[in-house]
Amino acid sequence: MRCELHAEWTKLRTSPATGWLLLAVVAVTVVLSTATAALVTCPSSGCGHDATRISLTGVQVSQALVAVLAALTISSEHTTGMIRTSITAMPRRVRILAAKAIVLTGPTLAAGAIGVVGAVVAAGRLLPGNGFTSAHGYGPLSLADGSTLRAVAGSVLYLVLIALLSLGIATAVRDAATAIGVVLSLLYLVPIIALLISDPQWQRLLRQISPTNAGLTIQVTTDVSSLPISPWAGMGVLAGWTAAALLGGNLMLRRRDA
Repeated sequence: MRCELHAEWTKLRTSPATGWLLLAVVAVTVVLSTATAALVTCPSSGCGHDATRISLTGVQVSQALVAVLAALTISSEHTTGMIRTSITAMPRRVRILAAKAIVLTGPTLAAGAIGVVGAVVAAGRLLPGNGFTSAHGYGPLSLADGSTLRAVAGSVLYLVLIALLSLGIATAVRDAATAIGVVLSLLYLVPIIALLISDPQWQRLLRQISPTNAGLTIQVTTDVSSLPISPWAGMGVLAGWTAAALLGGNLMLRRRDA
């Protein structure tokens, strides 16, 4: 496995897009979260906003960058024909995909952690000036708070699972544009469809099974009981989507010609 990991790490770090996309993940997470925190206000009469979730708004956009990075880690090899060389050098295809998943997880985890923690720190400095004070029922954002720590750690895990979900889909379809389109549809189109459905039971069901709706419940720290699915159960739904995508990608990689 060491050879596979070394080969995949070399491919990832030498790809021109990797560094820029990882920097963009950090920047987008921090900038959009900070901008949202700067715009949202809480009057003295109360507002009912979830301060922690506001500070993590940027994750909803940076997830797309993570998906693109993951899709390119394997689809680019199909485009250039490099996948044939990889399979010739490493015939055990399941090891190739496993190595890609492991190598992809590290940088995504690092970029996600920097971006998410940076977003919470930046938003934590702005929100008190916009009315999110103890007088209005809001304490300072702190990782020492259990629910805030869960939201922060869960957001980083969410980005990693989105990356692996995209990797699995890209492995199955082989084409970067198609893979990115499928993943972005799951991330953004399904939640929009859930909003448009008038039947409350179907709407609730879609929110429970949608990878985005379910996964992002991990960021909620207020009125958790009113959610269609609990935070960690929602993360479990996303993990299920990711596992299915990786299993499907592995099956397609093993059964067809490169």
